[in-house]
Amino acid sequence: MLQLELTYVQEDPAHDPEIEAINREAFGPGRFTRAAYRIREGGPHDRSLSFVALHGGIVIGSVRMTHVRIGTTPALLLGPLAVRPEWKNRGIGRALMRMAMEAARLAGHKLVVLVGDEPYYGPFGFRKVESGRILMPAPVDPNRLLACELSPRALENVSGLVRHADRA
Repeated sequence: MLQLELTYVQEDPAHDPEIEAINREAFGPGRFTRAAYRIREGGPHDRSLSFVALHGGIVIGSVRMTHVRIGTTPALLLGPLAVRPEWKNRGIGRALMRMAMEAARLAGHKLVVLVGDEPYYGPFGFRKVESGRILMPAPVDPNRLLACELSPRALENVSGLVRHADRA
C-alpha cells in the first residue's frame, strides 16, 4: 500500500475551493453569521501568513490570517483553522497554528486575536481578553475572545472595535 506523507505549504489561490469545502464541512452555514466571518468579509486574508496541510496534494487542513485593526492598533485575526474530520487529533491543526504564528512573528506582527477555546489555543500563548475591551461586530462569548502578544505588552492600551484593516 502506498503511504503518502503530509506536507505543509503556504496557501495558494489554487487551494481556495478545497479550503472552502473544509470550512463548510467544519463550520456549516452558520459560519456566515459569526463575528469573525463578518470581519473577514471586509477584504482578503494574507496568503503569506496562511498555510495548508496536504496529503497527496489534497488539502486536508487550513489556517488563515487576516489583517485587522482594533481601534487604531494593527493586529491579525487568526482563523478559520479547520482540519477534515478524518484527519483530526493527529496534530495537524497544531502544526498549522505553529506555522502561522511563527510566520506572523517573523513578519514583525505584534498582536493576534481570535474567537476560540482557551484550552486549545492557550498553549500557543492566547489568553482571554478583558471583557468589553475589544469589541467584535457581532455578539461573541467574552470567554472565547482571545489574544496573543507576539511582542511584550502588545495588548497594553489596546481597545475598540475589530474591523478588517482595509475598512479601517
